[in-house]
Amino acid sequence: MRTVYRAENLFDAHLVKDALEADDIPAFIAGEYLTGGVGQLPAMDYIAVMVPDSSLAQAQAIVREVEATLSEARQAIDDIGEQPDDPLAAPC
Repeated sequence: MRTVYRAENLFDAHLVKDALEADDIPAFIAGEYLTGGVGQLPAMDYIAVMVPDSSLAQAQAIVREVEATLSEARQAIDDIGEQPDDPLAAPC
C-alpha cells in the first residue's frame, strides 16, 4: 500500500477515498481512528489515504482532480465570507 493523499480532516479523506472507489480503486484510510485519541490537540498528519502499489498512477490523477475541486470549493466559501450579511447594505 502507498500513501496517495494526506488529509487535513476526515471529510477530505473520505471524499478522496470515495472518488477512488468510484473508479474501482480500492482505498484505505490510515489513521482514521487515531483522531479520537488525540483529544484537544490538533490532529496533524495522522490521516492518509492509501492505495495498492499497482493503482498508484491512476489514483494520483484522481487525487489531483479532487484536490482541485476542494481548492475551488474552499475559494468559493472564502469569497462568500467576504460579502456583507445584508445584501442591501452599502459599503462604508
